[in-house]
Amino acid sequence: MIKVGISGQNGFIGWHLYNRLSLSTQKFQLIDFKRDYFNNEILLDDFVSKCDIIVHLAGINRHNESNYIYNKNIELSEKLIESFQRTNFKGQIIFSSSTQEERDNAFGKAKKESREMFANWASNNGWSFKGLIIPNVFGPFGVPYYNSVVSTFCHQLVNDEIPNIEVDSTLKLIYIDELINLIIEQFESNSKEKIIDIQHRVELKVSEILEILCFFKFIYFKNGEIPKLNSAFELNLFNTFRSYFNLNNHFPIKYKNNIDPRGNFVEIIRQGTGGQVSFSTTKKGITRGDHFHTRKIERFSVIKGKAIIKLRKVNSNEIFTYHLSGDEPSYVDMPIWFSHNITNIGEEDLYTMFWINETYNPNEADTFFEVV
Repeated sequence: MIKVGISGQNGFIGWHLYNRLSLSTQKFQLIDFKRDYFNNEILLDDFVSKCDIIVHLAGINRHNESNYIYNKNIELSEKLIESFQRTNFKGQIIFSSSTQEERDNAFGKAKKESREMFANWASNNGWSFKGLIIPNVFGPFGVPYYNSVVSTFCHQLVNDEIPNIEVDSTLKLIYIDELINLIIEQFESNSKEKIIDIQHRVELKVSEILEILCFFKFIYFKNGEIPKLNSAFELNLFNTFRSYFNLNNHFPIKYKNNIDPRGNFVEIIRQGTGGQVSFSTTKKGITRGDHFHTRKIERFSVIKGKAIIKLRKVNSNEIFTYHLSGDEPSYVDMPIWFSHNITNIGEEDLYTMFWINETYNPNEADTFFEVV
């Protein structure tokens, strides 16, 4: 078992890294970290002494005063290094820096100086150290106005706000899952390189990103249609966009129920992305699901009977509950990283249609079981 600790485990990158590692419990043991540890030498030393690998992600990206950004980031690095010295730590250090090292700003300067501090201490004390130079990262659950302009645009669009482009610069982007895979690769890499340049996956102007997101809002948010996704980037951007919906009031969405003397006809989904449609019946009182996906787009449509659909984000206690009935056919889409289930609460069999954007592959199912 490799014991991994993540400073900043509740931040954007930290949350995704922590939860991805938690899916491999036979290989990794996670050592929990709390930000308060930086203010308590005993707790910080206890954390450090338990780890084989420490991924240092904690830091300040934005603040009204640039001096605070610089001083706070340097302070966190110094406290961690002091703990290494007290505990005689000999494990592996992975430090997240940024392409902003090249820029003349407080955040970039603090990242560069911190990376150099860790590298020097590693050389003098027998640590294994890798400093990651990371481009712009986007993905689900990023904090608007803080982590990424993508997060800000998504938040604004789903709340019917008007995004504003201050500078139409070109962004070099990497999706959070791609970054997490590269971080985990470093755990067992034999490379002696102390600086790892993380290569971006796509390069787009800010206006081009906003144009795609506006299209998503029109075709999916307004019309309920899954757009044609022409690349891995567009799929990742679409899943990012979906993560900003207000689940308290967005679902369930009623279908148009066309009724005539023959019965009724309901159009389930219009799709530009392909995928697989399935059908199930569920006996009274039975629950299906209790799992989550990290990349799949999935829609549950109740067409007969009565059901409760429940969603819960991984690591959260908040449960979103939706009542659906075949009397008013409706659907709920499953956000990624949300465990979900469906229960028949009626007196008759429940009829449900399931659509998912990719055909089932048992060797790469992207299905992780967790009770809602």
